[in-house]
Amino acid sequence: MLTLSVFLATLLYALLGIVVFVVSFVLVDKLTPGELWREIIERKNMAVALLAGAVAIGISNIIAAAVHG
Repeated sequence: MLTLSVFLATLLYALLGIVVFVVSFVLVDKLTPGELWREIIERKNMAVALLAGAVAIGISNIIAAAVHG
């Protein structure tokens, strides 16, 4: 049954996961040579967009496994 404490814990873990994801993705962006967003948006570089998507999915999987326990 969904109680207030379960709902708040779920909300907290979701927010924590989003924060960790954003920080991790920004870190990956800073560690890669060049500027990812300029390559994707201005130059329409599909290879960089696929790389960024794969990195996002990988980071999300790691965070989900860590949060789930």
